[in-house]
Amino acid sequence: MSYPYFNASGPLGFAHRGFSREGLENSMPAFRAAAALGFGYLETDVRTTRDGVLLAFHDATLDRVAGAGGPVGNLSYRQIQAARIGGRASIPTFEQLLTELPGVRLNVDIKDAAGSAELARLLDKHGAHERVLVTSFSDRRRLAALRILRRSGRRAASSAGSVFTALTVLLAPLGLAGPLARAGRYQCLQVPERQGPVKVVTPAFLRRCHRAGLQVHVWTVNEPADMERLLDEGVDGLVSDRADLLAEILTKRAVWPQQDPEGMAG
Repeated sequence: MSYPYFNASGPLGFAHRGFSREGLENSMPAFRAAAALGFGYLETDVRTTRDGVLLAFHDATLDRVAGAGGPVGNLSYRQIQAARIGGRASIPTFEQLLTELPGVRLNVDIKDAAGSAELARLLDKHGAHERVLVTSFSDRRRLAALRILRRSGRRAASSAGSVFTALTVLLAPLGLAGPLARAGRYQCLQVPERQGPVKVVTPAFLRRCHRAGLQVHVWTVNEPADMERLLDEGVDGLVSDRADLLAEILTKRAVWPQQDPEGMAG
């Protein structure tokens, strides 16, 4: 089955938590800055507040990016609204991101159990199934969101979680990448180039994934030489904190700004 999410010219460039040299990650200024650079794909994370509001936010607590505040899941949305990323930017809701930047597609990493149902609800509410890649390190959270979406008769693209990624790395040489992808309901793998001493992204691994119809996206790639090398090897996407450098490289390769034949992204 074809998923419109992946319809773009050339390899996909993902702006990791938007783009901000000032450290305003997962903020609307960072997301807008990435879109202004030509990114049609943004990577973000979602966590739920105590009262069920889905935030575009990575950490379990506010402390690292907002200075203080404690666990996100223990706070109401009203309390969250008082926090500032880097002392400057408010924490956006996922719905705000989804609606204020309708021309971009989102790679969404579900960070808590409550986020699965709320993400599915918002995708149904806004008819945004084709704009979102459902991801999570937890296959349980990812599959929970996909099951809810299927009950509504809609589907979204998905990337494998940790368990299915590890199984694919181990069992792809046996020709099992395709059966695993069908069982795990994913269309791509998002992996680091290396996991400790193990080199995950190799020409053989890419060939096996591509034969199984799987895209391979590599995170988090910030050095231009690494970007060039991985693109030459045939990866399907790069996730980067240095969206400015990635945009320059993809521009030189004549696949920028990121555009979709139907005009949804770009």
